[in-house]
Amino acid sequence: MIEIDSITKRYGETAVVDSVSMTIAPHTITVIVGTSGSGKTTLMRMINRLVEPTSGTILIDGADNRSIPGYELRRRIGYAIQGHGLFPHRTVAENIATVPTLLGWEKSRIAAKVKELLSLFQLDPAAFGPRYPHELSGGQQQRVGVARALAAEPNILLMDEPFGALDPVIRAKAQDDLLAIQKHFGTTIVLVTHDMEEAFHLADRIAVMDKGRIVQYAAPEEMLVNPATDFVETLIGAGERPFRLLSIGAVAEAAEAGEAEGEPIAATSSQRDALSALLWSGREALPVVGADGARLGRVTLAGLARRAARPQ
Repeated sequence: MIEIDSITKRYGETAVVDSVSMTIAPHTITVIVGTSGSGKTTLMRMINRLVEPTSGTILIDGADNRSIPGYELRRRIGYAIQGHGLFPHRTVAENIATVPTLLGWEKSRIAAKVKELLSLFQLDPAAFGPRYPHELSGGQQQRVGVARALAAEPNILLMDEPFGALDPVIRAKAQDDLLAIQKHFGTTIVLVTHDMEEAFHLADRIAVMDKGRIVQYAAPEEMLVNPATDFVETLIGAGERPFRLLSIGAVAEAAEAGEAEGEPIAATSSQRDALSALLWSGREALPVVGADGARLGRVTLAGLARRAARPQ
């Protein structure tokens, strides 16, 4: 658990982060969003003390983060940035092994962890371990960057615009990889982004920052239905709200009893994907199937329209 209490960072007379308080539950993904200069990266970097606060406290599992030497704290907390920041003169395996080596792990344990992480990110250890960063695609480099951040088995992973440099197709894959990895390890993730689509796809809770303050901190559904301020509503995008509501719900939640013809939709797909499939096929309903291919019912245009409608 990360407890942020009245944290402030001033540069001269300017408060870049202004008396922010929030609690981040363990094993969740919290996404911090806001416009450029809103203080979101500064707030996140005070968790691992890459930036020292002017006032306030940050507790990690009840311990003040200032009670731990900075270098030791940063070895305990994974950190991944846009552009991955890999060491160009080190192989993929050596990059991932960086922090475990500093911590004095045995070579056999390090080798096993490198192999595990590469496999989890669907990179063959034998093929990719000996390569150098310049021999990888942008998406592969980003996956290695996240693997390196996770190598020492941190309870917390901080991510600053980690997928910003990736093209849309690779970015979507990287986001899905992150969700799978977070579920596998149970890591508490704090991620900064300016991309609201990314925020709603990844977050358990979203913190919206404006001029150094948190103006709303809520679950995605709550934020969509009840934006706290005009700024939050503008950031979400009034015209996008129905589609964002559908994007955070699985088809299984919208399945209805009944039969339908056409290409089946997986129950794990998003309701937004189901809407696209219905519109593209020109049908009023399509069958819904589970992971085993068994039919679970159908999803309808009318049903999805009700779900996307403004609450009364």
